[in-house]
Amino acid sequence: MLWIAAFSLLVWLWLACCHGLFWRTDVRLPPRRPPVRWPRVVVVVPARDEAAVLPVSLPMLLAQKYPGRARVILVDDHSADGTGALAAELRTMDGLELTVTTPPPLPPGWTGKLWALRHGVELAGTDAEYLLLTDADIAHGPDSLAELVAAAEGNGLDLVSQMARLRVETGWERLIVPAFVYFFAQLYPFRRSNRPGSRTAAAAGGCSLVRREALERAGGVAAIRGAVIDDVSLARAVKSSGGRTWLGLAGEVGSVRPYPRLEQLWRMVSRSAYAQLRHSPLLLLGTVLGLALVYLVPPVATVAGLVAGAPPVAVAGGAAWALMAGTYLPMVRYYGQPVAAVLLLPFTASLYLLMTVDSAVQHWRGRGAAWKGRTYSGA
Repeated sequence: MLWIAAFSLLVWLWLACCHGLFWRTDVRLPPRRPPVRWPRVVVVVPARDEAAVLPVSLPMLLAQKYPGRARVILVDDHSADGTGALAAELRTMDGLELTVTTPPPLPPGWTGKLWALRHGVELAGTDAEYLLLTDADIAHGPDSLAELVAAAEGNGLDLVSQMARLRVETGWERLIVPAFVYFFAQLYPFRRSNRPGSRTAAAAGGCSLVRREALERAGGVAAIRGAVIDDVSLARAVKSSGGRTWLGLAGEVGSVRPYPRLEQLWRMVSRSAYAQLRHSPLLLLGTVLGLALVYLVPPVATVAGLVAGAPPVAVAGGAAWALMAGTYLPMVRYYGQPVAAVLLLPFTASLYLLMTVDSAVQHWRGRGAAWKGRTYSGA
């Protein structure tokens, strides 16, 4: 047990010091000044069965204080809850121009969201110098669009993405959501992703401003047509084609979608977890063992060492647990949660381990990534 606990401690020392400072939450929009000329922007919102959140998110999007020309295209992806009609009703006289449209039927090989995005991007036409790709549940502060454009223009960026602040009101949300963002940052360290020349590339699908020319150079939305993890795929496509990308945590961009039950959060994670592992049983096995070593061994070794009267085991486990808690603390504070919540990370990690295994099981059963009435068996 001592050797396992010691190895876990070494892993945590490496993660804390040598893994792109993934645990820090100070990666925010880079320095920005108002551009000499504000470029034209088209906001594209794919929406499928989003009537519950649109009354909150869409009016905030239409109320953007953008100094240049901007308009919004909401793509109603064959909703069954009146999303398109409701969006049209929310149109305002003094806000951004809103177009509500429906794409053709979903063709084989495409995910629904990307097919809707493609339709919206086509309607945007060459008039758009930038495209803001944002989800229907994302609420934008009044200066959000202007801040994104200023960051892109002032820093020569082709893709600027902010990870929206997710809702943390229910008990399950408080337990799962901060860890979700923490794990994402561990998988794709923001600083490393933002570094030109780095192979790491990531974005957050809820809020991504992309230069139209860069998107076309990357092959357009069609280049990632079947991707379940579309945000990371978009960033990789833009970066691999010579574009500069940036990803950080949001200040005035947040999700209004509620996840009151564990079942809903479980589905959010498990639908794409195995796709992230490229459907590889070996990667799945490595991930399960890695999660156990990194997140479960420290508390188990601490308790076992104390009970068995083995101080070296308890010290190694306790030191690893302390590093784990210390790196998680900034994210807990970012989400306004009590400091004691850091001690629950091993339990949350065990849930993520089970979600990942469940994702693989659903794939092996031919159900793939199921989301909003669609199943992508190859995903």
